Amino acid sequence: MRAAQMHKYSKKIQLELNEVEIPVINSDEVLISVKAAGVNPLDILIINGSVRMISDYEFPLTLGNELSGVIEAVGKEVVNFRVGDHVYTRLPMNQIGAFAEYAAVKEEAIALMPENLSFTEAAAVPLTALTAYQALHDMLHAQPNKKLFIPGGTGGFGAMAIPIAKSMGLYVITSGSERGRSRTLSIGADQFINYKEENYADVLSDIDYVIDTLGTKEIKAEMGILKPQGKLVSLKAAPNYQFAADRNFPLWKRLLFGLAGSRIDSLASKHQIEYRFIFVQANGSQLQEVTNIVEQENIKPSIDSVYHFNDINKALVKVSTGHSQGKVIVTF
Repeated sequence: MRAAQMHKYSKKIQLELNEVEIPVINSDEVLISVKAAGVNPLDILIINGSVRMISDYEFPLTLGNELSGVIEAVGKEVVNFRVGDHVYTRLPMNQIGAFAEYAAVKEEAIALMPENLSFTEAAAVPLTALTAYQALHDMLHAQPNKKLFIPGGTGGFGAMAIPIAKSMGLYVITSGSERGRSRTLSIGADQFINYKEENYADVLSDIDYVIDTLGTKEIKAEMGILKPQGKLVSLKAAPNYQFAADRNFPLWKRLLFGLAGSRIDSLASKHQIEYRFIFVQANGSQLQEVTNIVEQENIKPSIDSVYHFNDINKALVKVSTGHSQGKVIVTF
């Protein structure tokens, strides 16, 4: 089979398309014939070595973190899936490899694809949807009728986070450019702020939860709109000591992450709020919950462009520029 591989960390985007063996599955795994794979900023971070402290890899490494496809074979201990099932997954961090014609994946990491989505659309869902689900359920422990603010919620993340938050009974506020207003309101947002006309920090206060998608430069303003004991989860700012402790990292790594996140932690302490950093985990049962929401609400992910697998490097370059409006997908 063909696989897009890297042989070392590099600032250059230059994956090789290599012929490799089709993976042999373990008893708790399924073999998936990959139909489409999502291309993400995370792939760029892996290429340039930015996430080595969180997950270091051996080479050659087949890249790619999320996929959709058809099950070709099942291990003898697999109970919930059959050959022919249409499935999708966010691959476990230590077993990535979506940019290949086949992938071996643990049963616990996969879910049945939403019936209202094509393979291309389904490949755009797992990473963003699980990030939203885990931020809301596992970190914020979000409660109904509370106020959630998602700055920059008009992209691919907001397209998943807003319906999931609404399914939990939250009042959802987001910001972005005017062209995103109608779509954002149509998928359930209660309030939209055009960031070119209004500064959210001037119009919002007493917010219960913030999911930060913008990074360090906005953290102070985001904390300023939270009520005391409010909670902020960041996708983009610094990981901290708590993040390292949650992952059972060794003490030296905890201290290092503690140092990296110290400025944000002290800011959170000053505002009397809780700060957490999220790095999404593979979880098939949570993804099955996402499937139910996507089907019930007929959610369609936002897709920017679709490339053929032969053009994987072009797709990665597109993502690296930061100019894509929604997900970039490669198909096989």
